[in-house]
Amino acid sequence: MDITVTQRQKKFCDAQAFEVLYGGAAGGGKSYGQIIDAFLYAMKYPRSKQIIFRRTLPELEKSLIRVSLALYPQSVYSYRKADHTGTFVNGSLIDFAYCDSEEDVYRYQSAEYDVIRFDELTHFTESMYLYMLSRCRGVNGYPKHVKSSTNPGGIGHSWVKKRFIDCCAPDTVTKAGELTRMFIPARVTDNRFLMKSDPQYVKRLRSLSDRDRRALLNGSWDITDGRFFEEFDRSVHVLCAFEVPREWRRYVSLDYGLDMLAAYKIAVDDGGRAYVTAEVYEGKDNGGDGLIVSQAAERIKELCKGDEIYAVFAPPDLWSRQKDSGKSIAGLFLENGVSLTRVMSARVAGWMALKEWLHVTDDEAGGQTARLRIFDSCQNLIRAMSLLQCDSHNPADSAGVPHELTHAPDALRYFIAGQPRPAEKAPAAYKYGFSFEKQLSPFDSEKQMIII
Repeated sequence: MDITVTQRQKKFCDAQAFEVLYGGAAGGGKSYGQIIDAFLYAMKYPRSKQIIFRRTLPELEKSLIRVSLALYPQSVYSYRKADHTGTFVNGSLIDFAYCDSEEDVYRYQSAEYDVIRFDELTHFTESMYLYMLSRCRGVNGYPKHVKSSTNPGGIGHSWVKKRFIDCCAPDTVTKAGELTRMFIPARVTDNRFLMKSDPQYVKRLRSLSDRDRRALLNGSWDITDGRFFEEFDRSVHVLCAFEVPREWRRYVSLDYGLDMLAAYKIAVDDGGRAYVTAEVYEGKDNGGDGLIVSQAAERIKELCKGDEIYAVFAPPDLWSRQKDSGKSIAGLFLENGVSLTRVMSARVAGWMALKEWLHVTDDEAGGQTARLRIFDSCQNLIRAMSLLQCDSHNPADSAGVPHELTHAPDALRYFIAGQPRPAEKAPAAYKYGFSFEKQLSPFDSEKQMIII
Protein backbone atom coordinates (compact mmCIF):
# COMPACT_ATOMS: atom_id res chain seq x y z
CA MET A 1 0.00 0.00 0.00
CA ASP A 2 1.51 3.30 -1.11
CA ILE A 3 0.61 6.05 1.35
CA THR A 4 0.90 9.72 0.44
CA VAL A 5 0.08 12.30 3.10
CA THR A 6 0.47 16.01 3.62
CA GLN A 7 2.96 17.45 6.09
CA ARG A 8 0.13 18.23 8.50
CA GLN A 9 -1.24 14.70 8.28
CA LYS A 10 2.22 13.27 8.87
CA LYS A 11 2.62 15.45 11.96
CA PHE A 12 -0.69 14.05 13.24
CA CYS A 13 0.42 10.47 12.56
CA ASP A 14 3.78 11.08 14.26
CA ALA A 15 2.33 12.87 17.31
CA GLN A 16 3.17 11.07 20.55
CA ALA A 17 1.23 13.20 23.06
CA PHE A 18 -1.51 11.36 24.95
CA GLU A 19 -4.22 13.76 23.69
CA VAL A 20 -3.89 15.12 20.17
CA LEU A 21 -6.25 17.44 18.30
CA TYR A 22 -5.93 17.96 14.55
CA GLY A 23 -8.35 20.82 13.92
CA GLY A 24 -9.24 23.88 11.96
CA ALA A 25 -10.34 24.61 8.42
CA ALA A 26 -12.53 22.39 6.27
CA GLY A 27 -10.70 20.44 3.57
CA GLY A 28 -7.53 20.07 5.63
CA GLY A 29 -7.63 16.27 5.30
CA LYS A 30 -8.36 15.57 8.97
CA SER A 31 -10.60 12.52 8.56
CA TYR A 32 -8.22 11.04 5.99
CA GLY A 33 -5.40 11.58 8.47
CA GLN A 34 -7.36 9.65 11.11
CA ILE A 35 -7.90 6.69 8.79
CA ILE A 36 -4.25 6.56 7.70
CA ASP A 37 -2.96 6.91 11.26
CA ALA A 38 -5.31 4.13 12.43
CA PHE A 39 -4.00 1.83 9.68
CA LEU A 40 -0.35 2.51 10.47
CA TYR A 41 -0.90 1.88 14.19
CA ALA A 42 -2.84 -1.33 13.56
CA MET A 43 -0.12 -2.75 11.32
CA LYS A 44 2.73 -1.73 13.61
CA TYR A 45 1.21 -3.14 16.83
CA PRO A 46 -0.26 -6.66 16.39
CA ARG A 47 -3.53 -7.40 18.21
CA SER A 48 -3.92 -3.71 19.10
CA LYS A 49 -7.40 -2.29 19.62
CA GLN A 50 -8.68 1.07 18.42
CA ILE A 51 -12.08 2.75 18.36
CA ILE A 52 -13.19 5.62 16.11
CA PHE A 53 -16.21 7.73 17.09
CA ARG A 54 -18.65 9.83 15.15
CA ARG A 55 -21.78 11.23 16.75
CA THR A 56 -24.20 9.02 14.74
CA LEU A 57 -24.01 5.76 12.81
CA PRO A 58 -25.05 7.29 9.45
CA GLU A 59 -22.16 9.76 9.76
CA LEU A 60 -19.78 6.85 10.28
CA GLU A 61 -21.07 4.91 7.29
CA LYS A 62 -20.90 7.89 4.94
CA SER A 63 -17.43 8.99 5.96
CA LEU A 64 -14.91 6.93 7.92
CA ILE A 65 -16.18 3.44 7.09
CA ARG A 66 -16.51 4.28 3.41
CA VAL A 67 -13.01 5.82 3.28
CA SER A 68 -11.41 2.91 5.12
CA LEU A 69 -12.95 0.37 2.75
CA ALA A 70 -11.59 2.32 -0.22
CA LEU A 71 -8.08 2.68 1.24
CA TYR A 72 -7.28 -0.45 3.23
CA PRO A 73 -5.99 -3.41 1.15
CA GLN A 74 -8.33 -6.41 1.25
CA SER A 75 -5.29 -8.63 1.61
CA VAL A 76 -4.74 -7.39 5.17
CA TYR A 77 -8.13 -5.98 6.21
CA SER A 78 -11.77 -7.06 6.38
CA TYR A 79 -14.86 -5.31 7.70
CA ARG A 80 -17.87 -6.85 9.48
CA LYS A 81 -20.91 -4.65 8.97
CA ALA A 82 -22.93 -6.53 11.60
CA ASP A 83 -20.82 -5.18 14.46
CA HIS A 84 -19.02 -2.33 12.62
CA THR A 85 -15.61 -3.81 13.29
CA GLY A 86 -12.57 -3.95 11.02
CA THR A 87 -9.95 -6.64 11.57
CA PHE A 88 -6.40 -7.01 10.29
CA VAL A 89 -4.39 -10.14 9.48
CA ASN A 90 -2.15 -9.52 12.51
CA GLY A 91 -5.11 -9.57 14.92
CA SER A 92 -5.48 -5.81 15.30
CA LEU A 93 -8.98 -4.37 15.21
CA ILE A 94 -10.78 -1.07 14.77
CA ASP A 95 -14.28 -0.55 16.17
CA PHE A 96 -16.34 2.08 14.36
CA ALA A 97 -18.67 3.49 17.00
CA TYR A 98 -21.17 6.26 17.61
CA CYS A 99 -22.13 8.15 20.76
CA ASP A 100 -25.39 10.00 20.19
CA SER A 101 -26.45 10.60 23.81
CA GLU A 102 -24.74 11.06 27.16
CA GLU A 103 -25.77 7.53 28.20
CA ASP A 104 -24.18 5.89 25.16
CA VAL A 105 -20.73 6.08 26.77
CA TYR A 106 -21.74 3.36 29.23
CA ARG A 107 -21.75 0.82 26.40
CA TYR A 108 -17.99 0.97 26.69
CA GLN A 109 -17.60 0.94 30.48
CA SER A 110 -15.68 -2.37 30.51
CA ALA A 111 -13.81 -1.82 27.24
CA GLU A 112 -10.07 -1.32 26.75
CA TYR A 113 -8.52 0.46 23.78
CA ASP A 114 -4.97 1.40 22.89
CA VAL A 115 -6.11 4.37 20.81
CA ILE A 116 -9.42 6.21 21.03
CA ARG A 117 -10.30 8.49 18.11
CA PHE A 118 -12.96 11.19 17.80
CA ASP A 119 -13.78 12.51 14.34
CA GLU A 120 -15.48 15.94 14.55
CA LEU A 121 -14.76 16.27 18.26
CA THR A 122 -16.83 19.45 18.64
CA HIS A 123 -19.96 17.39 17.93
CA PHE A 124 -19.45 15.64 21.29
CA THR A 125 -19.98 16.89 24.83
CA GLU A 126 -17.14 17.24 27.27
CA SER A 127 -18.57 14.55 29.57
CA MET A 128 -18.57 12.03 26.70
CA TYR A 129 -14.94 12.78 25.95
CA LEU A 130 -13.78 12.68 29.57
CA TYR A 131 -15.53 9.39 30.24
CA MET A 132 -13.89 7.72 27.25
CA LEU A 133 -10.44 8.84 28.43
CA SER A 134 -10.78 6.18 31.12
CA ARG A 135 -11.20 3.48 28.45
CA CYS A 136 -7.75 4.18 26.99
CA ARG A 137 -5.82 1.50 28.84
CA GLY A 138 -4.15 -1.90 28.54
CA VAL A 139 -1.24 -4.04 29.73
CA ASN A 140 0.36 -4.74 26.34
CA GLY A 141 2.89 -1.92 26.60
CA TYR A 142 1.74 -0.23 23.40
CA PRO A 143 1.63 3.62 23.34
CA LYS A 144 -1.77 4.94 24.37
CA HIS A 145 -3.39 7.92 22.67
CA VAL A 146 -6.65 9.81 22.32
CA LYS A 147 -6.51 11.38 18.84
CA SER A 148 -9.21 13.73 17.61
CA SER A 149 -9.96 15.78 14.51
CA THR A 150 -12.52 18.53 14.03
CA ASN A 151 -13.62 21.85 12.56
CA PRO A 152 -14.50 24.77 14.85
CA GLY A 153 -18.19 25.03 15.77
CA GLY A 154 -20.78 22.68 17.19
CA ILE A 155 -22.03 22.01 20.70
CA GLY A 156 -18.54 21.21 21.97
CA HIS A 157 -16.79 24.24 20.48
CA SER A 158 -16.22 26.02 23.80
CA TRP A 159 -14.82 23.11 25.79
CA VAL A 160 -12.60 21.92 22.93
CA LYS A 161 -11.23 25.43 22.50
CA LYS A 162 -10.52 25.69 26.23
CA ARG A 163 -8.87 22.24 26.39
CA PHE A 164 -6.67 22.43 23.30
CA ILE A 165 -6.50 25.86 21.68
CA ASP A 166 -6.43 28.29 24.61
CA CYS A 167 -3.70 26.43 26.51
CA CYS A 168 -1.64 24.71 23.80
CA ALA A 169 0.81 26.44 21.49
CA PRO A 170 0.32 25.02 17.97
CA ASP A 171 2.45 22.00 17.06
CA THR A 172 3.90 21.86 20.57
CA VAL A 173 3.52 19.20 23.24
CA THR A 174 2.01 20.75 26.37
CA LYS A 175 1.98 19.25 29.88
CA ALA A 176 -1.48 18.90 31.42
CA GLY A 177 -0.92 17.54 34.89
CA GLU A 178 0.75 14.16 34.42
CA LEU A 179 -0.44 13.84 30.81
CA THR A 180 0.40 15.64 27.56
CA ARG A 181 -1.65 17.41 24.89
CA MET A 182 -0.93 18.69 21.41
CA PHE A 183 -2.87 20.88 18.99
CA ILE A 184 -2.09 20.60 15.28
CA PRO A 185 -3.78 23.36 13.20
CA ALA A 186 -5.32 22.33 9.88
CA ARG A 187 -5.68 24.70 6.94
CA VAL A 188 -7.29 24.00 3.60
CA THR A 189 -4.17 25.26 1.81
CA ASP A 190 -2.16 22.54 3.60
CA ASN A 191 -3.99 19.93 1.53
CA ARG A 192 -2.14 20.15 -1.76
CA PHE A 193 -4.10 17.18 -3.13
CA LEU A 194 -7.40 19.02 -2.72
CA MET A 195 -5.93 22.27 -4.02
CA LYS A 196 -4.81 20.46 -7.17
CA SER A 197 -7.96 18.41 -7.79
CA ASP A 198 -10.54 21.05 -6.81
CA PRO A 199 -9.07 24.58 -7.02
CA GLN A 200 -12.57 26.11 -6.83
CA TYR A 201 -13.13 24.76 -3.30
CA VAL A 202 -11.51 27.78 -1.65
CA LYS A 203 -13.73 30.12 -3.69
CA ARG A 204 -16.81 28.26 -2.47
CA LEU A 205 -15.66 28.64 1.13
CA ARG A 206 -15.17 32.37 0.60
CA SER A 207 -18.82 32.69 -0.44
CA LEU A 208 -20.05 31.47 2.97
CA SER A 209 -21.41 33.70 5.74
CA ASP A 210 -18.85 35.62 7.76
CA ARG A 211 -19.08 33.21 10.69
CA ASP A 212 -18.84 30.04 8.54
CA ARG A 213 -16.07 31.53 6.42
CA ARG A 214 -13.98 32.30 9.49
CA ALA A 215 -14.50 28.78 10.84
CA LEU A 216 -14.22 26.67 7.71
CA LEU A 217 -11.83 28.68 5.54
CA ASN A 218 -9.60 30.28 8.16
CA GLY A 219 -10.03 27.62 10.85
CA SER A 220 -10.73 30.37 13.39
CA TRP A 221 -11.72 29.28 16.90
CA ASP A 222 -12.76 32.82 17.88
CA ILE A 223 -16.41 32.28 17.01
CA THR A 224 -19.53 31.84 19.14
CA ASP A 225 -21.25 29.01 17.37
CA GLY A 226 -24.87 28.51 18.39
CA ARG A 227 -24.42 30.19 21.77
CA PHE A 228 -27.85 30.46 23.37
CA PHE A 229 -27.27 33.47 25.61
CA GLU A 230 -25.61 35.80 23.13
CA GLU A 231 -26.65 38.64 25.44
CA PHE A 232 -24.41 37.33 28.24
CA ASP A 233 -21.26 39.42 28.64
CA ARG A 234 -18.95 38.65 31.55
CA SER A 235 -17.70 42.24 31.67
CA VAL A 236 -21.26 43.43 32.31
CA HIS A 237 -23.16 40.58 33.97
CA VAL A 238 -20.47 39.35 36.37
CA LEU A 239 -19.36 41.55 39.25
CA CYS A 240 -17.43 41.26 42.48
CA ALA A 241 -19.46 40.38 45.55
CA PHE A 242 -20.56 43.20 47.84
CA GLU A 243 -22.55 43.43 51.05
CA VAL A 244 -26.20 43.30 50.06
CA PRO A 245 -28.36 45.86 51.92
CA ARG A 246 -30.68 44.27 54.46
CA GLU A 247 -33.75 45.94 52.99
CA TRP A 248 -33.38 44.24 49.61
CA ARG A 249 -35.72 41.30 49.10
CA ARG A 250 -34.10 37.87 49.01
CA TYR A 251 -35.42 34.97 46.97
CA VAL A 252 -34.24 31.44 46.21
CA SER A 253 -34.87 29.72 42.91
CA LEU A 254 -34.00 26.11 42.21
CA ASP A 255 -33.98 23.24 39.77
CA TYR A 256 -33.98 19.86 41.49
CA GLY A 257 -33.67 16.22 40.53
CA LEU A 258 -31.75 13.25 41.86
CA ASP A 259 -29.03 14.09 39.34
CA MET A 260 -28.55 17.72 40.43
CA LEU A 261 -29.59 20.49 42.77
CA ALA A 262 -29.00 23.95 41.34
CA ALA A 263 -30.22 26.58 43.82
CA TYR A 264 -29.55 30.32 43.78
CA LYS A 265 -30.03 33.08 46.31
CA ILE A 266 -31.05 36.25 44.51
CA ALA A 267 -31.45 39.74 45.95
CA VAL A 268 -33.74 42.35 44.34
CA ASP A 269 -33.18 46.05 45.00
CA ASP A 270 -35.84 48.80 45.14
CA GLY A 271 -35.40 49.44 41.42
CA GLY A 272 -36.26 45.84 40.48
CA ARG A 273 -32.69 44.88 39.59
CA ALA A 274 -31.63 41.36 40.60
CA TYR A 275 -28.27 40.12 41.88
CA VAL A 276 -27.47 36.41 42.07
CA THR A 277 -25.39 36.29 45.24
CA ALA A 278 -24.79 32.61 46.07
CA GLU A 279 -25.25 29.15 44.62
CA VAL A 280 -25.57 25.51 45.57
CA TYR A 281 -24.62 23.27 42.67
CA GLU A 282 -24.28 19.66 43.67
CA GLY A 283 -25.09 16.29 42.15
CA LYS A 284 -24.09 13.52 39.78
CA ASP A 285 -23.80 15.79 36.76
CA ASN A 286 -20.79 17.57 38.26
CA GLY A 287 -19.10 14.51 39.69
CA GLY A 288 -20.83 14.28 43.06
CA ASP A 289 -23.57 12.12 44.51
CA GLY A 290 -27.25 12.73 43.92
CA LEU A 291 -29.07 14.43 46.79
CA ILE A 292 -32.28 13.04 48.23
CA VAL A 293 -34.88 15.61 49.26
CA SER A 294 -33.83 15.82 52.92
CA GLN A 295 -30.23 16.48 51.87
CA ALA A 296 -31.28 19.04 49.27
CA ALA A 297 -33.43 20.80 51.88
CA GLU A 298 -30.43 21.08 54.20
CA ARG A 299 -28.33 22.60 51.43
CA ILE A 300 -31.04 25.20 50.80
CA LYS A 301 -31.25 26.06 54.49
CA GLU A 302 -27.49 26.55 54.57
CA LEU A 303 -27.72 28.75 51.47
CA CYS A 304 -30.32 30.98 53.12
CA LYS A 305 -28.93 31.06 56.64
CA GLY A 306 -29.37 34.44 58.31
CA ASP A 307 -31.49 35.98 55.54
CA GLU A 308 -35.18 36.69 55.13
CA ILE A 309 -36.42 34.73 52.13
CA TYR A 310 -39.65 35.90 50.49
CA ALA A 311 -40.15 32.82 48.29
CA VAL A 312 -38.40 29.67 47.13
CA PHE A 313 -39.35 29.28 43.48
CA ALA A 314 -39.51 25.80 41.94
CA PRO A 315 -40.83 24.19 38.72
CA PRO A 316 -44.32 22.58 38.61
CA ASP A 317 -43.07 19.01 38.11
CA LEU A 318 -42.09 18.93 41.80
CA TRP A 319 -45.80 18.89 42.66
CA SER A 320 -46.46 15.63 40.81
CA ARG A 321 -47.28 12.82 43.22
CA GLN A 322 -44.93 9.85 43.30
CA LYS A 323 -46.52 6.48 42.53
CA ASP A 324 -44.80 4.62 45.35
CA SER A 325 -45.51 7.09 48.17
CA GLY A 326 -48.40 9.20 46.93
CA LYS A 327 -46.42 12.27 48.00
CA SER A 328 -44.99 15.02 45.86
CA ILE A 329 -41.39 16.18 46.00
CA ALA A 330 -42.69 19.62 47.01
CA GLY A 331 -44.50 17.94 49.90
CA LEU A 332 -41.30 16.19 50.95
CA PHE A 333 -39.45 19.52 50.91
CA LEU A 334 -42.17 20.96 53.13
CA GLU A 335 -41.79 18.06 55.57
CA ASN A 336 -38.08 18.91 55.70
CA GLY A 337 -38.69 22.58 56.47
CA VAL A 338 -38.56 24.17 53.01
CA SER A 339 -41.78 25.60 51.59
CA LEU A 340 -41.67 25.92 47.81
CA THR A 341 -43.58 28.31 45.56
CA ARG A 342 -44.72 26.76 42.31
CA VAL A 343 -44.10 28.75 39.15
CA MET A 344 -45.29 28.07 35.63
CA SER A 345 -42.76 28.71 32.88
CA ALA A 346 -43.16 27.67 29.27
CA ARG A 347 -39.63 27.09 28.03
CA VAL A 348 -39.44 29.45 25.07
CA ALA A 349 -41.43 32.23 26.74
CA GLY A 350 -39.31 31.77 29.87
CA TRP A 351 -36.08 32.06 27.94
CA MET A 352 -37.30 35.20 26.20
CA ALA A 353 -38.08 36.75 29.58
CA LEU A 354 -34.63 35.82 30.90
CA LYS A 355 -32.98 37.34 27.83
CA GLU A 356 -34.85 40.60 28.54
CA TRP A 357 -33.37 40.64 32.05
CA LEU A 358 -29.92 40.07 30.52
CA HIS A 359 -30.32 42.86 27.96
CA VAL A 360 -27.43 45.31 28.32
CA THR A 361 -28.23 49.02 28.67
CA ASP A 362 -26.27 52.17 29.40
CA ASP A 363 -26.14 53.26 33.02
CA GLU A 364 -26.14 56.78 34.46
CA ALA A 365 -22.36 56.77 34.89
CA GLY A 366 -21.76 56.18 31.19
CA GLY A 367 -21.03 52.46 31.58
CA GLN A 368 -23.18 49.42 30.90
CA THR A 369 -25.48 47.42 33.12
CA ALA A 370 -28.31 44.87 33.02
CA ARG A 371 -31.36 44.08 35.11
CA LEU A 372 -29.82 40.76 36.23
CA ARG A 373 -26.22 40.39 37.32
CA ILE A 374 -24.22 37.63 38.98
CA PHE A 375 -21.63 37.59 41.77
CA ASP A 376 -18.33 36.15 40.56
CA SER A 377 -18.52 33.42 43.23
CA CYS A 378 -21.34 31.69 41.27
CA GLN A 379 -18.92 29.96 38.92
CA ASN A 380 -21.21 27.15 37.77
CA LEU A 381 -23.93 29.56 36.72
CA ILE A 382 -21.44 31.80 34.90
CA ARG A 383 -19.99 28.81 33.05
CA ALA A 384 -23.44 27.55 32.01
CA MET A 385 -24.54 30.97 30.78
CA SER A 386 -21.38 31.17 28.66
CA LEU A 387 -21.53 27.67 27.17
CA LEU A 388 -25.21 26.70 26.79
CA GLN A 389 -26.04 26.16 23.11
CA CYS A 390 -29.17 26.61 21.00
CA ASP A 391 -31.28 23.58 20.20
CA SER A 392 -30.31 22.49 16.69
CA HIS A 393 -33.98 22.03 15.73
CA ASN A 394 -35.41 25.06 17.55
CA PRO A 395 -33.05 28.04 17.95
CA ALA A 396 -35.55 29.71 20.32
CA ASP A 397 -34.93 26.93 22.85
CA SER A 398 -31.76 25.79 24.57
CA ALA A 399 -30.03 22.51 23.79
CA GLY A 400 -30.69 19.67 26.21
CA VAL A 401 -27.07 18.54 26.02
CA PRO A 402 -24.77 18.62 27.74
CA HIS A 403 -27.36 18.09 30.45
CA GLU A 404 -25.01 19.41 33.10
CA LEU A 405 -25.28 22.92 31.65
CA THR A 406 -29.09 23.15 31.75
CA HIS A 407 -29.81 23.17 35.50
CA ALA A 408 -28.47 26.60 36.45
CA PRO A 409 -30.16 28.57 33.62
CA ASP A 410 -33.41 26.72 34.34
CA ALA A 411 -33.27 27.94 37.95
CA LEU A 412 -32.93 31.54 36.69
CA ARG A 413 -35.88 31.00 34.36
CA TYR A 414 -38.03 29.91 37.32
CA PHE A 415 -36.95 32.96 39.30
CA ILE A 416 -38.22 35.33 36.62
CA ALA A 417 -41.40 33.30 36.17
CA GLY A 418 -42.06 33.84 39.89
CA GLN A 419 -42.42 37.60 39.21
CA PRO A 420 -40.18 38.69 42.08
CA ARG A 421 -41.13 42.02 43.60
CA PRO A 422 -38.61 44.82 44.19
CA ALA A 423 -37.58 45.84 47.66
CA GLU A 424 -39.81 48.37 49.41
CA LYS A 425 -38.24 51.69 50.18
CA ALA A 426 -40.17 51.74 53.44
CA PRO A 427 -39.63 48.96 56.02
CA ALA A 428 -41.35 45.73 54.97
CA ALA A 429 -44.65 44.91 56.67
CA TYR A 430 -43.50 41.40 57.56
CA LYS A 431 -40.36 42.45 59.32
CA TYR A 432 -39.88 39.23 61.23
CA GLY A 433 -41.52 36.87 58.76
CA PHE A 434 -41.92 33.17 59.38
CA SER A 435 -39.56 30.31 60.04
CA PHE A 436 -39.18 27.32 57.76
CA GLU A 437 -41.01 25.25 60.36
CA LYS A 438 -44.20 27.26 59.69
CA GLN A 439 -46.44 25.11 57.48
CA LEU A 440 -47.21 27.64 54.76
CA SER A 441 -49.10 26.82 51.61
CA PRO A 442 -46.63 26.24 48.78
CA PHE A 443 -48.79 28.51 46.64
CA ASP A 444 -48.83 31.46 49.07
CA SER A 445 -45.94 33.40 47.54
CA GLU A 446 -46.90 36.78 49.03
CA LYS A 447 -46.30 35.72 52.65
CA GLN A 448 -43.36 33.39 52.32
CA MET A 449 -40.83 35.66 53.97
CA ILE A 450 -38.68 33.14 55.78
CA ILE A 451 -35.90 33.48 58.30
CA ILE A 452 -33.35 30.71 58.68
